[in-house]
Amino acid sequence: MNGGVTLMGQMEAGEPLVPNRVRELRENKLMTQAQLARKAKVALRTIHSVEKGMNCRMDTKRKILLALGMSFEEKDQVFPPAQRPMTFPSTH
Repeated sequence: MNGGVTLMGQMEAGEPLVPNRVRELRENKLMTQAQLARKAKVALRTIHSVEKGMNCRMDTKRKILLALGMSFEEKDQVFPPAQRPMTFPSTH
């Protein structure tokens, strides 16, 4: 290992990777990660992590959406809701 935190290490730590469209939408607007971070008023590291699929707070999602010129109501188009397996009560 290189001593750094790997994506696998983050997954093991309970931080699931969640696919989103932030990078695609940012690139469509010809913005750099730094430009998006400045416009959203979040750290560059945050944009990098979100684009890699790391989870983030709802407030951060709202800031990114607004910086991309989208409304919060469009969040599911950018940050698809996590698919959770259905569970049923046990009959035993």
